[in-house]
Amino acid sequence: MVALEGTKGPKVDLVLEGGGVKGIGLVGAVLKLSESGYVFPRVAGTSAGAIVAALVAAHQVAGKPLKNIEAIMASIDYNKFQDEGRLERFTGVPGKVVALLLHMSIAKGDYLVEWLGNVLADLGVHTFADLAISDADDPGTGLPVDQRFRLVVHTSDISRGALVRLPWDYRYYGKDPAAMRVVDAVRASMSIPFFFRPVSFSTHAGKVTWVDGGMLSNFPITVFDRTDGKAQRWPTWGVKLSARPAAVQVDRPAGNDFQLAKSCLQTLMAGWDRYHLDDEDVTARTVFVDCGTMSSINFAITAPEQSQLFDGGRSAATAFVAAVQPSANVAAPTSTSPGNSAGGAAVSTPKTRRPAAPRPRTDAGRQGPPPEPVP
Repeated sequence: MVALEGTKGPKVDLVLEGGGVKGIGLVGAVLKLSESGYVFPRVAGTSAGAIVAALVAAHQVAGKPLKNIEAIMASIDYNKFQDEGRLERFTGVPGKVVALLLHMSIAKGDYLVEWLGNVLADLGVHTFADLAISDADDPGTGLPVDQRFRLVVHTSDISRGALVRLPWDYRYYGKDPAAMRVVDAVRASMSIPFFFRPVSFSTHAGKVTWVDGGMLSNFPITVFDRTDGKAQRWPTWGVKLSARPAAVQVDRPAGNDFQLAKSCLQTLMAGWDRYHLDDEDVTARTVFVDCGTMSSINFAITAPEQSQLFDGGRSAATAFVAAVQPSANVAAPTSTSPGNSAGGAAVSTPKTRRPAAPRPRTDAGRQGPPPEPVP
């Protein structure tokens, strides 16, 4: 396994947004950043972002070139993600209705586990122990023991009403984080409600239900932010699967019951991430990949459409890298993970105007189990 902290070149922690098949754009962006010389000691993601993050983390610890991920993604038969049962396949809509009533979903989600599990196994990654950050990897780290991992994926616990960060929060469920399978955590993160079957997870007190992390935070850009006030070694950058927010947007009311329900769901899934994007320091460290009108669940996506998403990610990252100005010291607004406090090449984010005053934090209750204090 490769200790990334000891490698030369600029280091950046990455956060990847969820977006179904649009995750192909994440690959294009990440590969461009890698080609520009960056390495990623820690990677986080939600849903499709969790899939790509797992591939990035696994390739790096195995010492394999990230460019291999392009071929891996191109080889996927996306239609297989719609792994319906026999009843749904043979009866169409009636079968889908029955599946929703019986299993709360249309697709089983087994293909993801089979496909990703095999890819990770080929790279020597099975459990989070294979993605652990040891004392030898990063001497003197200030990270709590249960947060010393190169991968963090997000899922929504609808039983406890909490955003769950895996493997960090496994201990709240009576589990050893290092012993848990990586592919199972990613499967929980991409459980799109009513499309993929939710994950039933056994705990010391019964069972909980996990669904797509995007329901609470599809773009967890602050996951690696320091909380101890100390200087950081490297920044955290995010890759978001949408265009940069427009300065002026057209306001439209909900005109009927359907629009009301749709707007409520969109607000639930995107409102908290939009709050972070109001902070110019966050937008300055975010690569915005414009995916146009592509649907997240367009599993019939064509090869040209896949290429368009990939190229869009590369183009967005190219523009982002061009705006980065290396400096001797990392700019104060740039956030990184707790414990990144010594050594390493410094990287700055594109210069931006600071907000006149910080907005008050209102995330009480959004995040589930509280984070541990940073030593």
